[in-house]
Amino acid sequence: MHSTPPYPLVIVKVGDTHDALREGRGDFEHWIADGLGTQTLPLVVVDPRRGDTLPAPGQVAGVVVTGSHAMVSHREPWSETTAAWLAELVARDTPVLGICYGHQLLAHALGGEAGHHPQGPEVGTVTVTLDAAAAGDALLGDLPAQFPAQAIHWQSALRLPEGAVKLAHSAHEPVHAFRVGAQAWGLQFHPEFDATTMGGYIELLARDLAADGLDAAALREGVRPTDAAAGLLGRFARIVEAEGAASRLSAPTGRRRATTKSGPRLG
Repeated sequence: MHSTPPYPLVIVKVGDTHDALREGRGDFEHWIADGLGTQTLPLVVVDPRRGDTLPAPGQVAGVVVTGSHAMVSHREPWSETTAAWLAELVARDTPVLGICYGHQLLAHALGGEAGHHPQGPEVGTVTVTLDAAAAGDALLGDLPAQFPAQAIHWQSALRLPEGAVKLAHSAHEPVHAFRVGAQAWGLQFHPEFDATTMGGYIELLARDLAADGLDAAALREGVRPTDAAAGLLGRFARIVEAEGAASRLSAPTGRRRATTKSGPRLG
């Protein structure tokens, strides 16, 4: 881990995609790194599930928490440790972006509640609508009032932390985005998923979806590109870079490899 500036933008890997999708396409952290596209900050991947040490809160420029097939409500030790760490980052006004599981974990970490959505899963390309509070938001403020996004979740942020600002919703999900503190955001949808990935998930989970009363073929037919949602990753990276001040602005312009303490993770 970098002990001197420029501090890294850390991807906290809390899950893995399916083997069939990983082969040839990479995993959550690769998709997120591609979307971030930072040219000025090192990218580092840590995986608390396998025992990676989370960096000192004062030695990170920003954090993205990936999605996961795990459930926040199970409160696994690695997840609870990550939650406590996220609370420290938010208290320091460090830029944080939680995606799906990360969105729910951020809510839980700050006193909210995550659990199973009472109306069941939301899967496929959905229409996300901005709330009035999103106007002027540094991350979501320039998005269209409605935009398509890829979603697949059985659990949700059922109750937001005190002081959190709800920013977006869908017909199914009341909280698709929120902000807490100065610059910590949760996104229930997946800005890192492209249409191929979304379609792959629907095909792989067709039997599970049918058990929940969902028509996988219809969901697959409805998958479409989600460029506006995808652009949020790059926008978040620009927010982190803007926080870098003079020390981070001196970082090399060549793109760094994302690494873990055990060596390179991303090319």
